[in-house]
Amino acid sequence: MAGLTLRGIHKAFGDTSVLNDIDLDIADGEFLTLVGPSGCGKSTLLRIIAGLESQDRGSVSIGGTSVDHMRPHERRIAMVFQNYALYPHMSVFDNIALPLTMTRLNLFERLPLMRHLSPHRRRIMDEIAREVRAVAEQLRIESFFHRRPGQLSGGQRQRVALGRAMVRHPQAFLMDEPLSNLDAKLRVHMRGELTELHARLGATMIYVTHDQIEAMTMSDRLAVMDHGNILQLGTPAEVYERPATTAVAQFIGSPAINLFPAHVGPSGHVELLGRTLPIDVLNAPTPELTVGVRPDAMRIGGGPCAVTCRFRRRENLGSESILHFDLVASPEVTVLCRVDNSIPIPEGEVPLAFEPRDCHVFDNNGRRIEVESRNAAGRDVRRTSEAR
Repeated sequence: MAGLTLRGIHKAFGDTSVLNDIDLDIADGEFLTLVGPSGCGKSTLLRIIAGLESQDRGSVSIGGTSVDHMRPHERRIAMVFQNYALYPHMSVFDNIALPLTMTRLNLFERLPLMRHLSPHRRRIMDEIAREVRAVAEQLRIESFFHRRPGQLSGGQRQRVALGRAMVRHPQAFLMDEPLSNLDAKLRVHMRGELTELHARLGATMIYVTHDQIEAMTMSDRLAVMDHGNILQLGTPAEVYERPATTAVAQFIGSPAINLFPAHVGPSGHVELLGRTLPIDVLNAPTPELTVGVRPDAMRIGGGPCAVTCRFRRRENLGSESILHFDLVASPEVTVLCRVDNSIPIPEGEVPLAFEPRDCHVFDNNGRRIEVESRNAAGRDVRRTSEAR
């Protein structure tokens, strides 16, 4: 396995830039996820790493060696696609073995007639069979070696695609939304299988998805992308707890974060909808702010930090619910609150409170800024440093 280094990767299609000077270091054995909305450039970046697209400028290195002038098969990288890319006329065994037969047998030895005439071919095929079985045992697919892809379920086909990638012993695995064609229950199961596979192999994996739940549950680190830029790079906990921008805060987390318009008051405190919050702003470039509070941090009831809302509907999730409110001061703003199902449904106007330490404060450009939150006694209870 090997680490990867990207420096200044830029790519444009016509007049449209899809990647803007991307710098990224991926450690040997790391599971890194490129996550973002459709069209943000994540799949293009993956294809550039694989050699399926060429960058306009910048460099890609794998294991400390530049691969900019190498063809895809020379980079020793395996790619798994969302459509599996299996050959429908070939058995599971032959699909997995294909990369090895293509590299270890010459054109003459691949002819069916040579199967029984060439001792050299038989020896190579015995070696290939042992390697294919070893991979199949890890993925639990050896029982359907003789089936064709059309006879398999979606999860089984995905395992075969993974097996074909694994049998090559690549330097890194690249996965482009491999679970997007599976139903919700199977996606959850396959997330667990991929995580366990990564732990067993210790492999470098770069995973592309628009599903932030996949990104949060599987990754060592996330690179949140939008409009061809990496907005934030960090562990799932870092990105969730300290989003660098409002775009990151809105994309990571389910349900989505609540965002409220606010400003810096004369005393340097945050003022939100006529209330002065016990939060000191240290370095806002302009008075205009946005305050973000996640639905998990909202509660029904009053307090020094609260907004008045009008109940609209309840989204029942079983043991808990997501309550949807309209902000009374700005009815076009929806406020979400996650509550236990034992909480009675509120009626009319209700206050929704939150703690100062649960506030994420952003400037007028959507960038996280430095604040100090205080308790009722005026003591500092949390300092939020500006995100890097």
